[in-house]
Amino acid sequence: MEIWVNPACSKCRSAVKMLDEAGSAYTVRRYLEDPPTAEELGEVLARLGLQPWEVARTQEKVAKELGLPAWPKDAGSRGRWIEAMVANPILIQRPIITADDGSAVVGRTEEAVRKVL
Repeated sequence: MEIWVNPACSKCRSAVKMLDEAGSAYTVRRYLEDPPTAEELGEVLARLGLQPWEVARTQEKVAKELGLPAWPKDAGSRGRWIEAMVANPILIQRPIITADDGSAVVGRTEEAVRKVL
């Protein structure tokens, strides 16, 4: 199991605490320091069953600077969203947990984290 975290994020800290309390084996990826490649992000999105705009933090300053909230949300724009998120990993919602069984969740709630336990 791997969890993408920003240590400054309270939701990330809560998810890590839940994994610890459950005795789960996992690897922490500080995705701001070790951003995913476009391929990795695409794979995680496929596991999540989501599109990049569904896990984009559009209220971030860089999102507004890029005009991200106004970008089209369609198949033709998918690559553009992914590239923006790879170049600016702060745009990726967190925490994201990928489980060994192939499942993945955006672990912002206790219920979501429990799905991968």
